[in-house]
Amino acid sequence: MKKTLVVFAHPYLEHSNSNVELINFYVRHQHYTLRDLYEEYPDFHIAAFRERKRLANYDRFIFQFPLIWFGMPPLLRLWIDEVFDRDWLQPEKENPLENKEVYILVTTGGKERSFSKTGTYQYSIDELISGLIVSLRVFKANIKHIKIVYEANKLSKKEIILHKKEFTELLNQ
Repeated sequence: MKKTLVVFAHPYLEHSNSNVELINFYVRHQHYTLRDLYEEYPDFHIAAFRERKRLANYDRFIFQFPLIWFGMPPLLRLWIDEVFDRDWLQPEKENPLENKEVYILVTTGGKERSFSKTGTYQYSIDELISGLIVSLRVFKANIKHIKIVYEANKLSKKEIILHKKEFTELLNQ
């Protein structure tokens, strides 16, 4: 089993049943380490050096977050800005993300049809989180899958469990 770091950022976790279900899954399995950025950095002062060292210890990464006002949560954006060090791109430096598997899980209250060129917002989720996607590609990470859970705030317990099952099956492939 791959040692997996879950970089989780949700500023309003107490209002999110769908995210809580997956967090409970990560906590129960020894190969997953959950890093809740809002719990760890409530003052928004990122310990970038410590975070960079931590990344080197994992085989796989999951970035899990809700779409907040058509983008990533502010603390996750700051984490990326401070932790993803361009110095890793130097030939003599080890790039801790190179060829490592990455999964992205995004929850949103919006409907799937709203996130298209012809939809209400006229942008896809991939476009709205492109800062993360481009950053991961620059660092040569292997983005395996982007899972989007639409209308996450309206899902029944059964639907949440089905999404969790689908996502965990992806991780086990």
